[in-house]
Amino acid sequence: MNAKYERQLKKGVFEILVLKLLGEGEKYGYELLLELKERGGEMFAVKEGTLYPILYRLEDDGLARSRWSRPEGREVSRKYYSITPKGQEELGELTKLWYSFEKSVSGILEEKG
Repeated sequence: MNAKYERQLKKGVFEILVLKLLGEGEKYGYELLLELKERGGEMFAVKEGTLYPILYRLEDDGLARSRWSRPEGREVSRKYYSITPKGQEELGELTKLWYSFEKSVSGILEEKG
């Protein structure tokens, strides 16, 4: 039963986390996967099938953009993602919303009773 709730909680924050990482600089998909796992531990170790739909949604909403790199030598072409100005603005709003949400949930969970 715990896995069901964990999935629901994570579903609501992945877009915020991906926008945050893109706000730190341009990244390609696998790089995002590694960073999510490195910084968020196993809680945010996700598969490509979870990440790429989020990236596509962010692009469709104008919050992120992508570009293909030009391979040099033996390098392969990679699709890099970056945050747009609209994405930066949305990240700021989502971050405020997250902290407000966290404070409210913590207030209830920590209430004496």
